[in-house]
Parts: sequence; C-alpha cells; structure tokens
Amino acid sequence: MGSVPAWARVYVACVVLGALGCLAPLPTVRVPWWIVALLAVLYAGCERITLPRGPRAAGVPGLGAPRGMGTFLPVLLAGAFLLPPPAAALVALPGALLARVEQRPRWLRRIWRAAQLALAVWAASRVHWALGGRDAVVAPDFPYALVPAGAAVLTFCLVQSVLDGGILALAERVPVRGAWRGLFPRSLAPVAVHGLAGLMMAVLWRSPYGPVAALLVLLPMYVSCWVFAQYHRERAAHQATIRALVQAVDIKDGYTRGHSERVGQASMMIARELGMDDERVEVLRFAGILHDVGKLGVPTRLLRKDGPLTPEERRVIELHPEYGHEMVRGIGFLGEARSAILHHHERLDGSGYPYGLVGAQIPEFARVVAVADAFDAMTSTRSYRRARPVPAALEELERCSGAQFDPGMVGALALALARYGWHPAVTADSNTPLRGGVRPPAPPPVSSRLEGHPTNAGRRGP
Repeated sequence: MGSVPAWARVYVACVVLGALGCLAPLPTVRVPWWIVALLAVLYAGCERITLPRGPRAAGVPGLGAPRGMGTFLPVLLAGAFLLPPPAAALVALPGALLARVEQRPRWLRRIWRAAQLALAVWAASRVHWALGGRDAVVAPDFPYALVPAGAAVLTFCLVQSVLDGGILALAERVPVRGAWRGLFPRSLAPVAVHGLAGLMMAVLWRSPYGPVAALLVLLPMYVSCWVFAQYHRERAAHQATIRALVQAVDIKDGYTRGHSERVGQASMMIARELGMDDERVEVLRFAGILHDVGKLGVPTRLLRKDGPLTPEERRVIELHPEYGHEMVRGIGFLGEARSAILHHHERLDGSGYPYGLVGAQIPEFARVVAVADAFDAMTSTRSYRRARPVPAALEELERCSGAQFDPGMVGALALALARYGWHPAVTADSNTPLRGGVRPPAPPPVSSRLEGHPTNAGRRGP
C-alpha cells in the first residue's frame, strides 16, 4: 500500500464510493436473483480458469487489471443487456474480487478493478435500458437491438478509459496530457466484439432455449481467448529475449547503463509523432533498446579505454553495428529493427558508418534511432559532465539537421517532448564526483563516444 501515492488511494476510494452508490438501490430492485447469481458465478468461474496470462489492461501498468482480467467480458455485457443497472453491476464483483493478482498491493488492486467494472457495467446497462434495449432483446427486434447494445458498449469503453486514465495520472504519474491518449480507441474494437457475443448470449437467454443455449456462446470465446493468450505468451518470450541481451550489454559496459531503455523510449515517442501504427512503434522500441547490442562483440578493453583510439582500434569500434546485426539477424520478430541496429551510425551527408549511406538510403528506423541516441547522450549525466538541458540538446540536434540527422525526426522529437516532457536519468556511477567536486573528472570512456553525439557531425567515426 505504501507504494501507491496518497492521491491515487483517494481516487480509488472515490471510485469505490461511486460503485457502492450504483449498488445502493439493490434492495428495491425486482429481478430474478437466480439470473444474477448464475451470471456472477459464471463470470467468477471464467476468471479463475487457468489460462496463459495475457497483458494487463491497456494503459494501466500500476493499479490496472490483473493479468487476464476482462477475458470474459461477454458475461458482464450480457448482464448489462438482461438486468437492471444495479443488478448488472453486482455481477462483476465476485469475479473481480476473487481474480488472481500478481502484483502487490493485491487487495487494493482487486478492489479497484471491482469498483471500476461495477461502474462501467452499471453505466452500460443504464444506457441500454434507457434506449429500450430490454424490449429489443426480449422480442428480439433486429436490427434495432444493435443500436442500444452499441451505445452500451461505447459507454462501457468510455467509462473504463476515463477511470484508467485517472489511475495512470495519479498512480503511475503519467503526464495529464497523455494519460488518456489512445485508451478509448485501443479498447473499443475488442470490447465491441465481446459486446456482440454478450448480445448473442442475452438474446439466446430470453429465447425458448434458455440459459443453456446462451452458455454455448462462451465456447468459441474461450477458444479465441486461449489463442490470444498464446500470442501474448509469445510476446512475453520476445520481451525476455530483449531483456537478456540488454542486460548483457549493461554488464559489459555499465558506464551507460539505462541508456538503451531510454533510447527505446525516445524512439517510441518519435514514432508516435510520425503516426506509425502500434506494431511498428513496438518494433522501433526494440530497435532503440538493442541499438548497441553489437558492443558485446567489441573487446571490453576498448570500450573502457580512457585515452585516444588508434586507427586500428577505431576500425574495431566501428564494427559494432555489424556485430549487432549479425547477433539479431535470426530473431524474426525484430523485423525492421535489424536495419536500425546496422545503420544507426549512418549520417545524411554520407560520412557515417558502416556503409556511408546518404539521405534516404538510410532506413527510416535507423534515422529515428540516431536522433534518439544522440538526444539521450546529451541529456544524461555522466561522470565527466553534467547533462545538457533539453532545450540545449534540441538546439544542437537542429543545428546538425540535414548533415547528420533527419530534420523530420528531430522535429518529431521536439513535438513529442513539448507534449510529454523528458526526465533523463543518471547513468554513471553516482559516487564519481562531477566537475567542481573533490577530484577532476576522468576522460570519458570510449563507450560514451560510441553514441551518435552531434559534436561528431561531419566526420567519420564513433
């Protein structure tokens, strides 16, 4: 509980109070309680089924849903289509409160998710009933039944997205301007599919075939969810592969520890400003994280050398993009990231390496990573100098645009930083005194000069 900020706890408490308010009319609601109990048990049982766990709910890495939560949303949405709003909200509580939670504080996460689902289902049911959806389901009246059902699905997504954005801003400290960005569009398509299945359940439930026929709708949903979970298991394996490679680089060259992850983050920010789709954004993040993996093939004595490099040593250093490309060429899921690893030290004027490509010959991903790499190199504190302010780093990047960096990528980074800001981390040993301390700074190791620093513009070399 201590790891959750105070304002986030207040926010969760307010959402819980809102959910309790939705449930307050239950004693006066006339409803077949056996339907409520059956749906609640069914949802709780579905959530307890052992499946390979998928990702957390979109955009909520902190107090978000337990992994796999929301897999059986058709049950909740069927409740919204069949039951009055307070009873529909009650259906979500047992499953949410009993769901598996991997991260602490577990009880707070369960309570948060239960309240969030209760509010979303209550709102969806309220909209559905207000538009005459109950009569359309009982009749059934098609295609009109799709109108209130569609409105209910939109309401469910909207409430979920609004609440998720709030917890992102308060618990994860995501900037307010970006906390809600993309949550609603990302959730709409999958919830719409689940809503259609929920509508099928509701119609069959009210048909002469009864609840047994309605439950058959869950079988194909279970199979599709299992396939989806397998996909995310594969993605988890990809992430583990990347983490292992990055950890190996950090162990060998601890001087710039954390640099790779920040380059991945900056690359992702640029990609989003350029309007790349989510799949390419993710691959570009991999490219940024792995751009220096070729250091594993460079002798450690060269990476940590304090003095000037000989021409022979420089040629060895300049091989690290090719080493990196060879290391990852067999990893199929990296796709375009491999070209970025190979070409992130190319320069628009042709003075880069390893192949001296010019302008548009340099792959797009490589041009993105080059800007992200240089930006993090300038804005990170090192033992031999303090970090440059972000405006100064952007000014230097713009000065070198057209010769070293792609102006479009520099502009995209500037726009992203204006939206979200940047919080560079210290990557050098914090015990090493900075300039003005007791000891004068040591010369920078060669590893720090491998980055695409703009001061190297116009000459071939790391």
